[in-house]
Amino acid sequence: MKKLYLNTGGFNTIFNDLKDSFNGELTVNDNEYNLTIKSKWAKGTITGKRFEREMSYMHFDIVFYNDASLSIESFLTSPVFFAYCEDGMLTHSFGENGNRKNLKKQQSGILSNNSAINSVLHFEGFKHTEFSLISIPTAVAAEDENYELASQLKEMFTDESGNYIYVGSGNMKIFEKLKEFRTTSQIGVVKNLLQKSILNTIVAIEVAQHSYNYITMITPILDLANKQIEELKRISSINFGEVFYSIGHLGKNYFPRLFKERYPQNSLAKTA
Repeated sequence: MKKLYLNTGGFNTIFNDLKDSFNGELTVNDNEYNLTIKSKWAKGTITGKRFEREMSYMHFDIVFYNDASLSIESFLTSPVFFAYCEDGMLTHSFGENGNRKNLKKQQSGILSNNSAINSVLHFEGFKHTEFSLISIPTAVAAEDENYELASQLKEMFTDESGNYIYVGSGNMKIFEKLKEFRTTSQIGVVKNLLQKSILNTIVAIEVAQHSYNYITMITPILDLANKQIEELKRISSINFGEVFYSIGHLGKNYFPRLFKERYPQNSLAKTA
């Protein structure tokens, strides 16, 4: 078995650690990371994108040549991870010998870890695995623009023990959005805004479907998000000033504000 260890830090540190662990080739362009792996241990790619401080995305498309585990230290920013298995299977445990939960194809998981016990991902050898991770920090200052969303995620997806995990059936609308994220043809600032909008939509769907009034919340969220995304695509050839003017209402706090305005009495369901 191949055992890998990831000492968490900034996005650069994470990808450079992965590069060293897998003996891969790393390229970085405009906060987009692409790690190509072709060694005796594995073959495939790990890609990612960092969106300022508040959000990051990673996509694994890989085959290990032996059973493997990736042990990850807890992050100082106490993020909530949203995981989506698109092919194959991966297994998670808190600690090497902890209780294991499988994340199979078309399933999703939510994970947070504030304890001294590492999160460990386990992979079977010679089996293709493809999955995506979205990370949202919850340890933010009260004056931070993302504080409301961070507080909401912390309330819904953390546990007093410091270890929280949920695994369930995947939402096909989210898998469609993930594909849209990876296949967008826009470039530069518009691409960045479009991809960020897609990730915001995914997180909004997760918050909605783990709330009691999911059915009444999800339709306006999707309708509005799709309208925003189509508008971004339409204005991709317009000058930057017009772009920012057209999407000015899609700020960092847009979806948390939407929930608060539309559903002021909403009770959140905490799924353990």
